[in-house]
Amino acid sequence: MANNREQNGRRITFDPGATVVSGQAVRVGSLLVICLVDGVTGVEMEGAVSEVYSLPKLDAAVIAQGDFVDWDSSAGTNGEIDDNAMTAAAGDLSDCGVAWEGKGATTGENILVKLNAFAGTAT
Repeated sequence: MANNREQNGRRITFDPGATVVSGQAVRVGSLLVICLVDGVTGVEMEGAVSEVYSLPKLDAAVIAQGDFVDWDSSAGTNGEIDDNAMTAAAGDLSDCGVAWEGKGATTGENILVKLNAFAGTAT
């Protein structure tokens, strides 16, 4: 193994910049990150940048299995997954994950999303 390897790249250490709870999705630069523990501003914590998570879906979004998805930072309480046809606004991330299942327009449901370990497009 290379002697300069630091980690496997599935987690990132970051300051959440706000009070967050375990399981909450947050934007860290161009990454959509899942908080692995509760956290507060000024205290570094770990977050996941890959694997599959159940995340809140925008009610009107129609998402096919395998489609890239976007993170709408202003939807819901802490942001929601939207389809890749959304018009991005400040704070949003485009192509930040892939739908692991398909979901039509539904109310109050989550969707399984595989996070992209590569960066999405930040707005």
